[in-house]
Amino acid sequence: MDSLDKIEEKLHAKGFKLTPQRRATIAILLEHKESHLSAEEVYSLLQKKHPEVGLATVYRTLDVLTEIEIVNRINFEDGVARFDLKTDDGQHFHHHLVCNNCGRVIEIHEDMLFDVEQRIKHQYHFEITDHRLTFLGICQDCIRKSKTRG
Repeated sequence: MDSLDKIEEKLHAKGFKLTPQRRATIAILLEHKESHLSAEEVYSLLQKKHPEVGLATVYRTLDVLTEIEIVNRINFEDGVARFDLKTDDGQHFHHHLVCNNCGRVIEIHEDMLFDVEQRIKHQYHFEITDHRLTFLGICQDCIRKSKTRG
């Protein structure tokens, strides 16, 4: 989803209202769309502008947004659920590179698994609707830092 208007349309189409609390939460997600925020991080950012919005409201809003496929709930093996706005490109969920040292997350917007999907479709007669791929490793900044220390 690329804009508040499109998100509001999708909410209404699914029978949900865009309450002031939801609007504020969505605005935070839009402002930080590359950040993969947790519910607690969304709440912390919200408190600066909207201290009246509670943490439980943030959790409920993120649950609704996940349910109606406005955001993806993702986990980078750190035990924290993070939220990522879906894009309007009609493609699969993008892939991630996650640094084990610094926690940096790099997005890959290229569908690297097209051939694998085709093979699964033909070999197993399985219609894939989406996939998620996360690579865990060490980013180039951390590699560079470790070489200068060593």
